[in-house]
Amino acid sequence: MLRLTSGRLGGLLARRSTAALTTSSSVRMESKQSHEVSETVDMSRPMYYDRLDTPLPDRPYRDVLSDAEESLKQKEKGPWSQLTDEEKIALYRLMFSQTYAEMKAPTGEWKTVVGGMLFFLGFTGLVIWWQRIYVYPPHPRTTDDDWKAMQLQRMLDMKINPVQGLAAKWDYDKGQWK
Repeated sequence: MLRLTSGRLGGLLARRSTAALTTSSSVRMESKQSHEVSETVDMSRPMYYDRLDTPLPDRPYRDVLSDAEESLKQKEKGPWSQLTDEEKIALYRLMFSQTYAEMKAPTGEWKTVVGGMLFFLGFTGLVIWWQRIYVYPPHPRTTDDDWKAMQLQRMLDMKINPVQGLAAKWDYDKGQWK
């Protein structure tokens, strides 16, 4: 299914050969680079996420706890009637980042989307207006109202399609439409 082209295969082999060089040359190459390397995330480990359709994430929001939070976690194992409301809220915040109400709260993102759409529609309108003025040729004279009136009069004078068409609907004696 997955095929490597000869160029990609050659590139992979070339990278392997350069990786096999001595460490001193790789240290020199790293010292020349001035950009920072971002930290990679291990996607095989459980992750925390806030989602409405999945109420329990794979892991708690806070893994590393302070001493006060550790004692609160020990107190959690006892009867909950002894916990105050503030302690219950603190325990909830250790497990979850947001409540359902906070997740469902409206954001102003729709304003950005509508603004972006209106911007691009306006820009498109300006491009079309510029093209009509500077790119497209002028309209042919056959689209003018005067030309159409002269063409209609000529068709009537020539009695075009006198049985069922245009000339059949014109009264030639009175000079008006029937």
